[in-house]
Amino acid sequence: MFVSSTLRELADERRAARTAIERMRLAPVMFELGARPHPPRELYRSYLEQSDVFVGIYWESYGWIAPDGDVSGLEDEYNLAPRGMPKLIYIKASTHREERLTALLARVRDDDTAAYFTFETADELQDRLADDLATLFAERFEESRAEQPAAASEDSAVTRMPAAYTRIIGRDRAIEQVVSLLRDRATRVVTICGPGGIGKSRLAIAVAEAAAPLFPDGIVFVPLENVLEPELLLSTIGYALGIRETTGLQLEERLALALDKRRLLFVLDNFEQIVSAAPILVRLFTIAPDAAFLVTSRVVLRIRGERVFDVDPLPTNDPESPDSIGRARNAAAIELFAERARAANPEFELTDANLAPVVEICRVLEGVPLALELAAARIRLLGPADILRRLDRQLALLVDASRDVPLRQRTLRSTIEWSAELLDPSSRRLLMELAVYSPGFTLASVEAMGRLREWDFDVFESLETLVDSSLVHQDDVDGQAAFSLLVSVREYGVEDLAATGQEDAVRDAHAAVYTAVARAEAENLGTGDQLAAVARLTLERGNLRGAVRHLAARADAETACDVAWRLFVFWWVGGYLLEVAVWLQAILDRTGAVASSREQAIVAFYAGWRDAWTTHRPGIAPILLDAAKEFESEGDMLGVAMATTTAGVAEINSPAPDVAAASRWLSEGAEAFRRADVGWGECLALVALGRIALLMGRHDDATELFRRGAEASRACGERFAGTVALHHVGRMMLLSDRLDDAEDAYLESLSGSVALRHEEGIAYCLEGLSAVAARRRDARRAGVLAGAAASIRRRTAAIDADAFVYHVRFLDELRATDAAAELAEGEAEGLEFGSFEAARFAERDARRLVSP
Repeated sequence: MFVSSTLRELADERRAARTAIERMRLAPVMFELGARPHPPRELYRSYLEQSDVFVGIYWESYGWIAPDGDVSGLEDEYNLAPRGMPKLIYIKASTHREERLTALLARVRDDDTAAYFTFETADELQDRLADDLATLFAERFEESRAEQPAAASEDSAVTRMPAAYTRIIGRDRAIEQVVSLLRDRATRVVTICGPGGIGKSRLAIAVAEAAAPLFPDGIVFVPLENVLEPELLLSTIGYALGIRETTGLQLEERLALALDKRRLLFVLDNFEQIVSAAPILVRLFTIAPDAAFLVTSRVVLRIRGERVFDVDPLPTNDPESPDSIGRARNAAAIELFAERARAANPEFELTDANLAPVVEICRVLEGVPLALELAAARIRLLGPADILRRLDRQLALLVDASRDVPLRQRTLRSTIEWSAELLDPSSRRLLMELAVYSPGFTLASVEAMGRLREWDFDVFESLETLVDSSLVHQDDVDGQAAFSLLVSVREYGVEDLAATGQEDAVRDAHAAVYTAVARAEAENLGTGDQLAAVARLTLERGNLRGAVRHLAARADAETACDVAWRLFVFWWVGGYLLEVAVWLQAILDRTGAVASSREQAIVAFYAGWRDAWTTHRPGIAPILLDAAKEFESEGDMLGVAMATTTAGVAEINSPAPDVAAASRWLSEGAEAFRRADVGWGECLALVALGRIALLMGRHDDATELFRRGAEASRACGERFAGTVALHHVGRMMLLSDRLDDAEDAYLESLSGSVALRHEEGIAYCLEGLSAVAARRRDARRAGVLAGAAASIRRRTAAIDADAFVYHVRFLDELRATDAAAELAEGEAEGLEFGSFEAARFAERDARRLVSP
């Protein structure tokens, strides 16, 4: 859902639109820096091409017009929307509308692909948009229901690759060479090697796209830029695959299961961050014998099986006539500069008059792509001759001043410095201080930093300047604007902060911003605002990680442990417990004996929680009970509840469990959670008790415990624990042959799992719904759902205990009838479904058929 509007005058309406769209589990695309016809134009053109519906919200302002532009970004977005795209247009009542907006709205009225509505309040807009979307998609569904849905998996090919918003230039031969290396099955690792700014990541994306036919099971992009701990390499790869850390097996075992007989390509980007983890890749050769690894790195890994491809700068001349200015016109560096210049200023054209300075700019910058892009971004304000004159003079000084650095790295660093020097003081300061941010930060977080650092400038306008100058990249993540600095730009900024003695102060402020984010969002994690909180924390997880690292470096164990503790639900939902345990142990290693008993208890809890779910070793419960005593001594009753409950879970999962003790601890934990009014925790404890009752054959008790767990979750509005309780409720209804009630419970659980993007939860619900369909003798539906669930479990290695695998018996009963062939066909079809495609199938086709 592409949402177009001015930003500042319609902030409340934008929030209302986002709420309406997300309420229908659709994806809003919204750019928090507004619509502009310079560099982001290619970005929103790309998103428009991928969007299904255009939502325009207009009031009084026509919007900003870029220098040398003819229309505002607002009108430009409308113009770029594909002709056949449905358009929902909402006009807020006004008597002071700008003349050009009035003219635009007159055009809209004549557009037969646009539906035109008026509104007065944000609440009215929210309700109207939700209703209109429901109507629109109902109409589209009726039109297309006779068509067979595509079976392309959302988990294959290049769906996990980051979008490339600009075409790659001058790398055709390089792409062919690297693809040729990957075509050889004996090649396990290809390292695309080169200095910062040379275009390694962009080349890797292009190679992955070209090599997709060689890897029928998919391509998985694994960003490593913010991963500094070598021991987190495997878990980071697991996250990219959708493998969570709560499935009862060691991580390497789960990876081996998930990757067995799968021909996958892993793209490991920015490996130089953890080059000491390179030997782990050799272990992956055994775990994933059919997988290949495409690595980008500034340094060679030097491991067995590695093939190295060095990335050269783009050519700046015609090799047949190196000195010819005219024949250099078609050189890749000149082509790149010209294209990026046109993105900055649509009026720019490469002409005989400006060719010579453009060629000389590219030669001075030695064909380094990032340097060329930074220089081209200045074409809005400076002509090529002016750029060359200023650039040539400053580069000579800066390059000479750093002769201990390789030439191309000097050139790139000097270009970044030149670009920064052209900024106004406020924008330059903002750039330097943003250098402490990890990729994926929000405007709200930058504004929070500004308040702490007492910036005396308009953050919005300065950030807009940095985006326009190609120094900050703006992206859209699930409808929310996210910003990043390229590695080379960030390194430059950190060096500047260190040289001026400001790095610690800026990092302190960054840590304070994300401590506040953690504490604020923690309040929402167990409530009806859980989905939004999880989305915000997921987007900025790299910055949370960076903040904790800085707190650890500062030996501030109290704050770091507090952040980790408050975000327990987030780590649990995301499956990040191994990572948190690593961070916290690092904190204790730094602080040693100065850590308080509460901090020791938090670290022990996380280690115990992780081990309770991922190992079967004895002795975990006593450690957790000791942690509960420490929490009690500190007056932290939530800590008592969590540690006591987890002790019960650990005991049940141990090799020789004491069922009575486990049940007692779980009951105590459930009661403690109930007294603290923590519904997700009470739900968790009750579900664990219900599973014990089910194993002991006490079906009525199990049903009641699962039902109470679901009610506790609903009462506080959270979704994740509730999805777990609900698919257990569905199971009990199914075993009692209450098929309608079972289907309702599974569908409610499925809705929550989809919203949280929790694939294991989706698998449980699909299995339950397949069993319901089998009981109703709907063989194709049963097969499709069972096949899709099996595919998810295989891909994510989400293995359930045999005692809790129940849907198979219902499928086997159906398989023994004359519907066996139809069931098998459905299973084969379902194996090709992606997780969310299967969920849509389950929700769309849910129906209650009377069994014969």
